[in-house]
Amino acid sequence: MTTNQQLQDSVRANPELNAMRAKIARLGAMLFDRRLTDVAGGNISARVGEYVCITPRYSGSLRQWQLKPDDVLVADKDMNILDGTGEISRESKVHFRLHREFGEHGTGVVHAHAKNILVFAAMNRPMPPVLEATQKFGTVPVVSYAPAHGNGLAESVAGGIRGNEARIRKQAAGVIAPWHGLFVIGKDLDAAFDAVERMDNNAYCILMSQLLRNADMLDQERNALAEAQANYKE
Repeated sequence: MTTNQQLQDSVRANPELNAMRAKIARLGAMLFDRRLTDVAGGNISARVGEYVCITPRYSGSLRQWQLKPDDVLVADKDMNILDGTGEISRESKVHFRLHREFGEHGTGVVHAHAKNILVFAAMNRPMPPVLEATQKFGTVPVVSYAPAHGNGLAESVAGGIRGNEARIRKQAAGVIAPWHGLFVIGKDLDAAFDAVERMDNNAYCILMSQLLRNADMLDQERNALAEAQANYKE
């Protein structure tokens, strides 16, 4: 019978897990530096075989996203912590739900408090794509409200992702949790990280376009882009 110590030793000796823990620590610092999340929260996870590597609770408020690889938790699919420093976060239920339901399509999940996306979350508004780089994601929907500490948030986010499996396989799919933030699942962690920044840039462009003081200009430019793409020939 495998003991807890043997299992922990096996986890620590796994080069794929070690590499992923290091990547998650590095990307967490990058998310924070690029204002794609904040000290109030956010989580990063990635599935490696039968395991899930995930950031610990209070990664922002107590550690300011300066994680070391050994701080990143390694858990089994039932959320049992096998190695790492600290506790599992309250939004981890969302991550594990997405890994269970959409794991055949993608392996990386990012929950972010991106500063421009938070405006859409605060106003309970979906976000249409206005850049060529974000058209692949479609309109990022707002899901129904559920508090972060309960089970309802996982169901709400998973429900918003359903039907977007092709987008995950291509790169990523995301939803806005009202008054909370952004959840993205990507084909891998790099794709999810990329998608978060693209979506936040898209949000910034929408917000800043209001300064042009022409209410229909955004629709005009979106239509012009679609027409240009339809008419483009090599």
